[in-house]
Amino acid sequence: MSVVRRRRSLTPLLVVSLPVLLVLGIWLGGHPGNLPGFLRDPLVGDSQGRLYDEALDTIAENYYRPVDRDKLLDVGLEAGVKSLDDRFSAYFDPQAYKEFEEATNGAFEGVGMNVAEVDRGLRVLTVFDESPAQRGGIRARDLIVGVDGHSLAGKTAEQATALIKGPAGTTVTLSVVTDKQRPRAVKLRRARVDVPVVESEMRESGGTKIAHVTLSSFTSGAHGELRKAIDRLLQKGADGVVLDLRNNGGGLLNEAVQVSSIFVGDGTIVSTKGRVRPRRVFEATGNPISSKIPVVVLVNGESASASEIVTGALQDRDRAEVVGTHTFGKGVFQEVRRLSNGGALDITVGEYFTPDGRNLGGGGVKQGAGIQPDVEARDDPKTKRRDEALEVAVATVAREAA
Repeated sequence: MSVVRRRRSLTPLLVVSLPVLLVLGIWLGGHPGNLPGFLRDPLVGDSQGRLYDEALDTIAENYYRPVDRDKLLDVGLEAGVKSLDDRFSAYFDPQAYKEFEEATNGAFEGVGMNVAEVDRGLRVLTVFDESPAQRGGIRARDLIVGVDGHSLAGKTAEQATALIKGPAGTTVTLSVVTDKQRPRAVKLRRARVDVPVVESEMRESGGTKIAHVTLSSFTSGAHGELRKAIDRLLQKGADGVVLDLRNNGGGLLNEAVQVSSIFVGDGTIVSTKGRVRPRRVFEATGNPISSKIPVVVLVNGESASASEIVTGALQDRDRAEVVGTHTFGKGVFQEVRRLSNGGALDITVGEYFTPDGRNLGGGGVKQGAGIQPDVEARDDPKTKRRDEALEVAVATVAREAA
C-alpha cells in the first residue's frame, strides 16, 4: 500500500470524566514539551500547557488501574487534530510516523495495494503483482471496511493503512466487500513490498510510437526514475509522451516540481500561501525534454494533490493536453512536524495555486472541482475493451505528433 498509520481508543471512564481537559488541552496546543514551537507559541500559553500536563498526571497517578501515559497522550493529540475537522490533517504516533517515513521512501512492509479513502474505509485502486493482496484474491474496486475486527469508518487513509501495515511475516485479517456482497474475512501474511513507482511501455497509434509512463506516487526520487523511463523510450523512437497520473494520490511537493520540470524548462510551477506563511513561488529546475515532443497527462478522480500540481502546471503553461475525468480537487498542502515523543503532526498549513492562480479545492480543506480535462475519456465497464481512456490519450498525443 502507498499510505500509512495507526490509532487507539480511550478507556470509557476517562471519556466520561475528563474529555474537556484532554480535548481543550490539545485544541489550545497541548503539552508544550510535545508540540513544536510553530503551534505552541501562537496557540498555547504556559497555563494551558500546565493544565494539560496536570490532567495527564492526575489520571496517571490516581486512576484505579495503571494507565499508559504515552498512550493517553497519543489519544489526546489525535482528538485535538480531529477537532479541526480536516480530513487531510493527522497525528502520527511514533510507530505510525516510522511507517510514514518508510512509505515516503517508496518501500514498506504490508500487503501490496494502492487505496483511496472513502466513508466506509478504503477503496482498492490497484493490487500489485505477486503481492499478499493479490494472492488473497483482493481486486481493484474492492472495499476494505475493517482490519482485525476494527471498523475503518471515519478514519483517514493514513490511519486506516497503518492498521494494515506491519512487519513482514505477521498476519492481518481484512474485512473485504466486493460489489454489494456481505463482508468476507481475508487473512493475509504481510511481506516486504517494493512499490513500482514508475512503469513504462511503448504504445502505437496510427503508426506513431508513444511513450506511456505511469507514475504511482510522488515519493523521494520519483522524478529521477520517471525521467530515465521517458528518455529510454524517446531513444527508442517515441514521438510523444502520455504521463499517466491516474489513481496517483500525491506525495512530496518538491517531487511534483521536479516532475513538472521534465516538461517545462523555466517559470512558475506552483505557488503556496498560508495564514502564517508568506507566498512562495516554486519554479522549474531546468533541463526539460524537447518542447517539440507533445505530451498528454492522463488523470481521473483519484489524481490528487501533487498529481494536480503537475497537471495544473502543464495545462496552464500550454505544455500538455489533459485527458480523462476531473481530478480529485485538493487545494491545500500539509507539513509534517516531528514531535519530541517520536511521533509527528501532519497538518494543513496553506493552499497551493497553479501558475494561472487557480486553487483546485473547494475553499480551505473542502474538496473542489479539481482540474477539468481538455478531452473527456473514461473506461466503460460495460464493454470488453480494456483501458479506453488510455487509448484516447495515446490517440490524442499521436495526432499532435503526426
